[in-house]
Amino acid sequence: MKIKLFSITLLLTVVSLLSCKKETKSESVSENSKEVSKKPNIVYILTDQWRGSALGYAGNVDVKTPNLDAFAKEAVNFTNTVSVTPVCTPHRAALFTGRFPTTTGMIVNDVYLPSEELCMAEIYKEAGYNTAYWGKWHLDGHGRSTYIPKERRQGFDFWRALECSHNYTKMPYYDNDNEELKHWDKYSPFAIVEDANQYLAQHAKDEAPFLAVVSIATPHYPHSSAPKKYKDMYPPESLKLNPNVSKKYEERSRKELQGYYAHATATDEAIGRLLQQIEALNLSENTIIVFSADHGEMMGAHNIKPFVKQLAWDESIRVPFLIKYPGINTQKGAVVNAPLTTPDILPSLLSLSNIKIPETIEGENLAGLMKKPDPNADRAALVMNVAPFGANFNDSPYRAIKTKQYTYARTPEGPSMFFDNVKDPYQMNNLLGKPELEAIQKDLDEKLNARLAEIGDEFKSRDYYLKKYNYVFDKKKHAIPFWGFNEGKGKYKNIGDTKPVVQSPRPVN
Repeated sequence: MKIKLFSITLLLTVVSLLSCKKETKSESVSENSKEVSKKPNIVYILTDQWRGSALGYAGNVDVKTPNLDAFAKEAVNFTNTVSVTPVCTPHRAALFTGRFPTTTGMIVNDVYLPSEELCMAEIYKEAGYNTAYWGKWHLDGHGRSTYIPKERRQGFDFWRALECSHNYTKMPYYDNDNEELKHWDKYSPFAIVEDANQYLAQHAKDEAPFLAVVSIATPHYPHSSAPKKYKDMYPPESLKLNPNVSKKYEERSRKELQGYYAHATATDEAIGRLLQQIEALNLSENTIIVFSADHGEMMGAHNIKPFVKQLAWDESIRVPFLIKYPGINTQKGAVVNAPLTTPDILPSLLSLSNIKIPETIEGENLAGLMKKPDPNADRAALVMNVAPFGANFNDSPYRAIKTKQYTYARTPEGPSMFFDNVKDPYQMNNLLGKPELEAIQKDLDEKLNARLAEIGDEFKSRDYYLKKYNYVFDKKKHAIPFWGFNEGKGKYKNIGDTKPVVQSPRPVN
C-alpha cells in the first residue's frame, strides 16, 4: 500500500515537473517570438568613391581590407552592383527615394532633394523606427557648409552630419539642432564610427528598431591626407596597375593608389570597429547590415585621369554591395552575379523589413534574390548620366545597361559601348558592330529600351533636362555653383549684390 501510494505521489510529482518545464519553455518561446517579431534594425554603411574592384575579397591582391573580407564571408555579395549615376548627389537621391534620376530631377551634384520626395528615413519612421545619420549628406543644395535644419533632413532625427567635406583630418559637422559648426577631433572615419558606436550602445535595448546610416567620405580624394601609417603599407612602385591604365597615367595612378588604398584600409579598420560593436551588443541576429559606395573612379583606366567618374566604364559605375540580414544562415558568403542598380536598394530593404513598398518607388524588389542567392540569375540594370558636368562636361550623356555578362551603352549619337565583361574584364575590346554578335547587340538594345520605357525616360539632350529643372551651370566650371554659400554659420552669405541660389527640381521658397 505504501509502495502504491509512493508510486502515485512520484507520478504526480513528475507530471507536475514536466508541466512546469513545458510552461517555462512555452514562456521562453513566447519571449523569443516577441524578440524575433521586432522589425530588424538597419545599419547602412555608405562610403564614397570606393570602386567595386578595390577590395581584398573582390580579388585585389594589393589592397588590405581584412574586416570587409571577413564580412563578405558572412554576407551575400552582389558582384555586379552599379551606381545608377556614378556621382554623389544623383546616387544618394536614388538610394533614399528608390527612384531614377530622370524621375526625381536629381541629375547633378549640389542640388536640393525636394521635401516632397518620400525618402527612406520617412518610410522607416512611419513604421516605428528611430532614424540616425552620420557624415556626408550631399542632398541639401544650400552650399556645402550650410547648417541643415531638421525639416530638410528627409526624416533623419539624430543628425551628426554635413552637406559635403573631404577634410578627413578636421572634418566639420553639425550636431543635431546646434547651428554651430563643429569638427571631428580625429581622422573622420574613426571619429564617425566611434560616435555611431555610442548611439548603438544607447539604443541597443530600445523597443523601437533603428535605421542608422553611417556615411563615410573615404576613399574619395584627397588621397594625400590618408594617415601615414596606412600609406606606408603601399609603396607606389609595388602597386599593380590594371592593363587598361594608359602609359600616360601610370606614374600618377600609382601615386594616387597609394593614398586611395591607404584610405580604404583605414576605413576598413573603422568599419571593423562598427561591426564588432554590433556583435558585442548582441544586435547581429536582428540587424540588416549593408556595405556599399556611391560610385567608383577611373584612376587612369582608358586614358581617363584619376578622380574622374560619371562615365559608363566599370571603374566608375561598379561599386561593392554586401548585405547581411536576419536568418541568413546557409546563404553566408553566397554570390549573386545578377546586377543591382541603386533604386533597387530601398525596396529590397523595405521588403526584408516587412514594410510595405510605396507605389512611388521605381526600383525592383530583389529581396527574393538576397534570401535565395543564385549566381546564375540575370537581369538588366539601368545606368545613366543625364547631364555630364564639371570635369565631364564635354562627355556625351548616355543610358546603359549591365547584365551579368555584358555592358551596353548608347549616347544621343548612337551605340557607344558593348563589352563582354566575362571574357574581357578590363573592357578593352569594344564589340559594337561585330556581325557575329549582331543578335546579342540587338537584344541588349531592346533590353535598354524596355528599361527606359518602364520609367518613361525619353533620353533627351542635356540642355533639355537643364531647362526642364531650371538648372544653371557656372559658365567656367560647368557645374552648379555651390561655392557661393556661407562657411558654416547657418545662414546665407551674400557675394556683392548676389545671393546664392538654391537649385532644385522643384521651386524652393
